Amino acid sequence: MQRPAAIPTVQIDNELVTVTEWRFPPGGETGWHRHGMNYVVVPQTTGPLLLDTPDGEITSQLTTGVAYYRPVGVEHNVINPSDTEFVFVEIELKRA
Repeated sequence: MQRPAAIPTVQIDNELVTVTEWRFPPGGETGWHRHGMNYVVVPQTTGPLLLDTPDGEITSQLTTGVAYYRPVGVEHNVINPSDTEFVFVEIELKRA
């Protein structure tokens, strides 16, 4: 099944961080990827996201404004399983 693509908008990209707003239409996905940096996600929407991982599917319940951290190397496809838009801000931490 072909899903619509999540839309990334880079807000800051400098020697220390890349800050990207991700907007997921209903059913939208990032596509399979591996994170090359440690990162923090700050949800702008409350609701579930479906994570397709090497170990199977995981549903993660996110809450507006409640940030979380993940280490370099995470591999997944992030999918919005709901029928409304989902938005989060991702802050990738570069090594100075």
